[in-house]
Amino acid sequence: MSRFKRSDKADSLAGFRTEKTEPTVPHGLLKAARKSGQLNLSGRGLTEVPQNVYRLNVDTPEEANQNLSFGASERWWEQTDLTKLLLSSNQLTALSDDIRLLSGLTTLDLHDNQLSSLPCTLGELEQLQQLRLSHNRLSVLPVEVCILKNLRSLTLQQNLLETLPEELGQLENLTELDLSNNHLKCLPSSLGRLTCLQKLDLSHNMLTCLPDSLAKMASLKLLDCSNNQLTGVPVSISEMLALEQLFLRHNKLRLLPQVPAPNLKELYVGNNQIEELEAEQLASLMVISLLELRDNKIKTLPEQITVLSTLTRLDLTNNDITTLPASLSLLPNLKMLLLEGNPLRGIRRDLLTKGTNELLKYLRGRIKEPENADTAPTAMTLPSQARVNLHNIKTLKLLEYSEKQAENIPDELFDAVAGGVVTTINFSKNQLTTLPTRLVELQSSVSEVNLGFNRLNCCSPDICKLLQLTHIDLRNNQLSELPSELENLTKLRSVILNYNRFKSFPDVLYQIVSLETVLLGNNQVDSVDPGRLTRLVHLSTLDLSNNDLLNIPPELGLCTNLRCLSLEGNPFRTPRAAIVARGTDAVLEYLRSRIAA
Repeated sequence: MSRFKRSDKADSLAGFRTEKTEPTVPHGLLKAARKSGQLNLSGRGLTEVPQNVYRLNVDTPEEANQNLSFGASERWWEQTDLTKLLLSSNQLTALSDDIRLLSGLTTLDLHDNQLSSLPCTLGELEQLQQLRLSHNRLSVLPVEVCILKNLRSLTLQQNLLETLPEELGQLENLTELDLSNNHLKCLPSSLGRLTCLQKLDLSHNMLTCLPDSLAKMASLKLLDCSNNQLTGVPVSISEMLALEQLFLRHNKLRLLPQVPAPNLKELYVGNNQIEELEAEQLASLMVISLLELRDNKIKTLPEQITVLSTLTRLDLTNNDITTLPASLSLLPNLKMLLLEGNPLRGIRRDLLTKGTNELLKYLRGRIKEPENADTAPTAMTLPSQARVNLHNIKTLKLLEYSEKQAENIPDELFDAVAGGVVTTINFSKNQLTTLPTRLVELQSSVSEVNLGFNRLNCCSPDICKLLQLTHIDLRNNQLSELPSELENLTKLRSVILNYNRFKSFPDVLYQIVSLETVLLGNNQVDSVDPGRLTRLVHLSTLDLSNNDLLNIPPELGLCTNLRCLSLEGNPFRTPRAAIVARGTDAVLEYLRSRIAA
């Protein structure tokens, strides 16, 4: 007989039984929360809030019931109510009505959960000043939230909101309201009653217009309406006396908004459909310091741009500007002028790379130059009705046949060169589907080629025979790949591929170590290899904006030669938009900080 006697009470299945246990919070955390008034339960995988958290203010602590020698420093009747409860980055799907028991709360953080609704009793938290509800699944904001008179900050970004209650205007002490990344199509007129509001983020919604009542926001300093469907802004916006920053990127604006807000210092209207700048609109920007007009369709700058006497930074990247008015050099405070990605004529590329000061000095020199009638271009008419500018060919070494909507380049054009030297070719804005075969005849001298705004669906290897090529512009075509022979172009410094159909970063570009500028915005690029990019030691400008990048590899931060990195308009979540908005250096620094040690 075994000397080990089995107990009659033993349960042989005890190790296999699972029982649903109510989530609990470590005793030490609750004890500390009673002293500090703060409880941080972020990132604990909670699917519901433990009941003893809700009852933290009303239940006496265990020690008081079990230990009569409760220390003087731990006397429960002298301990504080909970004022700050952090529940972010859990898996909460609902909040109990018992939240009302925590009536002393001033901060409630519920961001990054799975909440699809909120309890009405939330409205009983009369002391609440900060309510963070971003990154949830809320489709409705309860009216009860709108009676929280002491609320200062309400963050609701990354939810599923389609409408907002008219009662929102009752939150008259609100200073910050973030409604970005929802499905809002309109806004309640009561929004104008938020007269203490200083920051309003409405970006990434479906708004087609803004209510006139916004003008009543006398304290608003920052208004972000980027990534909506706006075709204009209300004239009444000029009454926003405190407005300093206005973001209208990625909308459907055709004209520069006329916003004579007396304190407006920064206006961002990149990625719209603006074709023309009018003097009246510019004159309304009385104290503007930063004007972003990148990625529009602007063809010319008016001479009256000189009215922007306070302007320090002007971003005209990726427009259709061919010439610059000399008067641009008369802006007394202009420190940064960005012109990359424009089909500028008459200004040497190397001058553009020398920076703003050198360019402005050059433009000032042009003001003094008298008009010379003897240099008027001459032209001859060919049988094909093509007009060949012989002056351009002989003096400027420029062969141009652009904006003709032509399906091919007339032979007469190449014949006119007649063995001469051509360094620049401009065949943009036509209907070309293939590379002109006679282009190779100019291989010994041509250094710049512009084939933008055509219908090219493949890039012939013939272009790789142009061994002197330093700049090539292929924007607004139908390209999805580049020939591998492109690596033979050892002098190539700039490649413009915006608005094509590339689904990945062209493999051959990693091989061209001379590259300084790569513009790949508005494609479908979903990945980039930072390890191979770091080998491009001269690369200073990289545009990957408006692509399909779901994540940005931290190793991209090791590309320390980059001076301009554009990532906006991609679906990645990190780095956050606030970091991207701070510019290239901030993004690279952030990425480097994310590299695992």
